[in-house]
Amino acid sequence: MPQPLVFVDLETTGANFARDRILEIGLVEVDENGIREWSALVNPGVPVTPFIPGLTGIDDAMVADAPPFERLAGELRQRLAGKLFVAHNARFDYGFLKGEFARLGVDFRSTVLCTVKLSRKLFPQHNRHNLDTLIERHGIAADARHRALADARVLWELWQRWLDAPGAEPLAAAVAALTRTATLPPELDPALADELPDIHGAYALIGAGGETLLTGRASNLRQKVLAHFAGNRAGLPPASLVRHVEWFDAAGEFGARLHEIRLQRRRKPIPAELCAWRLHEVAPGDFRPSLVTPGEAGFGVDADLFGLYGTQREARQALRKLAEAHFLCPVRLGLEGERPGKPCSAVKGHHCRGVCIGKEDVSRHSARLMAALGKLRQKTWPFAGPVALVERDPFGMIEDFHVVDRWRYRGLARSDERLRELAESCGELPFDPDIYRILLKYIQGSALRVVTLPASPPAPAR
Repeated sequence: MPQPLVFVDLETTGANFARDRILEIGLVEVDENGIREWSALVNPGVPVTPFIPGLTGIDDAMVADAPPFERLAGELRQRLAGKLFVAHNARFDYGFLKGEFARLGVDFRSTVLCTVKLSRKLFPQHNRHNLDTLIERHGIAADARHRALADARVLWELWQRWLDAPGAEPLAAAVAALTRTATLPPELDPALADELPDIHGAYALIGAGGETLLTGRASNLRQKVLAHFAGNRAGLPPASLVRHVEWFDAAGEFGARLHEIRLQRRRKPIPAELCAWRLHEVAPGDFRPSLVTPGEAGFGVDADLFGLYGTQREARQALRKLAEAHFLCPVRLGLEGERPGKPCSAVKGHHCRGVCIGKEDVSRHSARLMAALGKLRQKTWPFAGPVALVERDPFGMIEDFHVVDRWRYRGLARSDERLRELAESCGELPFDPDIYRILLKYIQGSALRVVTLPASPPAPAR
């Protein structure tokens, strides 16, 4: 390979980008000057996660006298500069290094090659491409697994095996395909292609005037966003009008959906006529529906609200269909004016059982109305106060705490400080029907871990 290479492996205190730090760095550098190895233990400044010593043999005592990352950063950056950054599950190693450099105010960037993706491209007939499987498949002698330099050596050994089979030409073609630089319009920052992560998230394409042209979400944020500017699409709207891309990464689909809803609200605010039905007992046993707004009722808190509609017209159309299906009287439902002593319009077609002219008991009509509306009942908040819905990515590197209360989304926390801040916030939050529906889906499906948080002072609900 004419391009200089550096095979990189890190050991860390854990797998979470936000909380964990680097424990050990191992490099194998390969260029025209030969092969060089470099490794260093790192004092992470945080405790080592309990399972790490059993995996790596590195404990707090071993790194107590090791240099912190900032003392190694200069030399490390020189060793990485100008080389193809090769790592297994490269998002892990590259992400941790970018994070450590960012804490020092350094914008570290490199062309990255993931050997998991490379193995899949070279050997598509195989299903498993984890490092232990590749070691066994290619007959590599590996000592001291899960130590940084030892694993970096394994990657160099793998590379040499792949140079033999499938050979230098297929290897070079696969590397070129995996490291091909994305072509972006000149109006966009070229750093975007490097900054976008290969994980879940949501994005907004922004125009010259700051207007939102398009929003979306993806399981691979980088791939989805860059696809807007690929080939002929770059010259057509909305791609041709984009001057900025705003994005938010997420641990999974749930977080991506929440981010997308919040971005969508810039173009499509919460419906101004948002409403629901509430039953009122106008006389003993005589219940009738009336429309209420979030300002008139506690949406997500009141146990006697039914349906969720963007406009009053939509609500009335839904109630009319319900009336036809359950033989309910449109007069009693307020869908048409009452004419004393005269039947409603539905009696003639046998869609009303005559409560309007005394043929049906009022209480029976009310019971049927309640049963019909029952399936539309809004769910009340099932917790005593705010909670965090916890979503982790498949590799355990990102752990998102989404703080919600009474179906209102307070925000995302990736640190203990931010979690406390959101739990203690008591500002007024609007009721968003799309947020309500996505939260309901995930809470009812028990798809996420729920962490109970201290209740904050109550804020007016709307």
